[in-house]
Amino acid sequence: MHWYITVLQKYTDFSGRARRMEYWMFTLINTIIYFVLMLIDSTLGFTAGSSMFGILTMLYALGVLIPGLAVTVRRLHDIGRSGWWIFISLVPVVGGIVLLVFMFMDSEPGSNAYGPSPKYAESAEFA
Repeated sequence: MHWYITVLQKYTDFSGRARRMEYWMFTLINTIIYFVLMLIDSTLGFTAGSSMFGILTMLYALGVLIPGLAVTVRRLHDIGRSGWWIFISLVPVVGGIVLLVFMFMDSEPGSNAYGPSPKYAESAEFA
C-alpha cells in the first residue's frame, strides 16, 4: 500500500524516476481496486446496459488517470527513456507490447539525465 500512496502523493510529478516496484505495486493495487469497484457497480446496478463499468469505476478511473501517467513517465525515466515514449502505446498491438517490455526493464544504475537512481540510492543507505 506504501507504493500506491507514494504514487498518489506525487500526483502530478512527471520528473524524476520511479522504480519497477513502485510502478508494479501501483498497477497491482489499482487493478484490485478496479475489480472491487466493478463488482460494487454491478451489484448496486450502477452500470449502463451491458457495460461492466459503472459510475464508481469511471470516477475512480478519472481520479487515477494523471497519477498513472505520471508514474509511467517516471518509470520510463528510470530506464533512461524520455517520457514521450508513452505514446508508443498508441501504435496498435506492437506499441503496447513495447511499453510493457520497457516497464519490465531494470533501472539504469547511478544517475541519468532524469536524476539519481532511487533503487541504488536505497541500497547505498542500507550498506
